[in-house]
Amino acid sequence: MLSFIKAAVGGFTGICRAHGHQGSLNNHLKVLTAGLKTYDIPPDFSDVVLPEKPKLKFVNKVPNLKKAKKEMKKLRDIQGPARAANTFTTGQYAIVALGGGYLHWGHIEMMRLTVNRKMDPRTTFARWRINGPYKPITRKGLGQRMGGGKGAIDHYVTPVRYGRLILEVGGKVELGEVEHILIEIAKKLPFPAKVMSRESLEVMHKKQADMEHNNQNPWTFKQIVQGNMLGSRKVLSPFDLRNHGRFTGKFHLPGRV
Repeated sequence: MLSFIKAAVGGFTGICRAHGHQGSLNNHLKVLTAGLKTYDIPPDFSDVVLPEKPKLKFVNKVPNLKKAKKEMKKLRDIQGPARAANTFTTGQYAIVALGGGYLHWGHIEMMRLTVNRKMDPRTTFARWRINGPYKPITRKGLGQRMGGGKGAIDHYVTPVRYGRLILEVGGKVELGEVEHILIEIAKKLPFPAKVMSRESLEVMHKKQADMEHNNQNPWTFKQIVQGNMLGSRKVLSPFDLRNHGRFTGKFHLPGRV
């Protein structure tokens, strides 16, 4: 509608200029055409359905187990890419982990309080994509001598791998309305994380696939290992063979093809 008015006023101004009318009417029409702006059409959220409980649920600090059992470290829980919760379900924006690490209950509670206090439940909803703390971490008391067996369980954590979605946010909102909230949370996490939308996550996966498809160097990590050049398999683990050298423990190497 605005563009139509702008074109009509501009055409009337051109007619006045063609007939030699350079009076106050022409000057006034110039001011009108200079002040009109064309805005983008707002997105359509008519197909978005908000759940009954839009806020993040409370997560228990300790899992509900009949008997607590101690475990080994099992660092493989935070190494390599995530095999679950690495795609969107119902939300439009999310916090994506760009490295491995452990989430304590304090981190989960910080995320819950920040999102629930700052988001509008009438237009926005959020949901967890991680489980509550379930992995036991043991610790011995201060000043104890060495030996005596494994220490007692001190707290529980949630292991997170590269590419896992931490939480999703959706509803009748745009990215600019919730981005500052998600960035504030991502900065406080114990591993690198980034705020992404559905489109940006697809772009990241497509960029990695294009790098592998358009690579002009024939000596990739995968080719070198398959040919066992210089006896490289003697010093490589099954983890490196499975992920083709794209990960160093919990750290991801984005430039490795």
